[in-house]
Amino acid sequence: MSKASTSTRAKRTTKRATAKNAKGAAKTASTPRAESKQSQLIAMLKQPDGATIVEIAKALDWQLHTVRGAIAGALKKKLGLKVESEKVEFSRGRVYRITD
Repeated sequence: MSKASTSTRAKRTTKRATAKNAKGAAKTASTPRAESKQSQLIAMLKQPDGATIVEIAKALDWQLHTVRGAIAGALKKKLGLKVESEKVEFSRGRVYRITD
């Protein structure tokens, strides 16, 4: 491999890494819009009583697996929120809350 092609490859790799870092930084700074379903989900989970998956699914007109995915992916992983679940009284089931 020639010296010129090695330096070109290194430059390309550096540009890609810089672009990925900039893209990742933009994602962490984003916040949900006030009228979005994600913001409605966050509001439901911030209530003192929390919300069950069934309650969230009915309010947002989502499937149960979509609610679970939104809590695990969007809230926990992407937004870094701390979501706790607790099994309460038998009639209500498992309740999810966002804690600080």
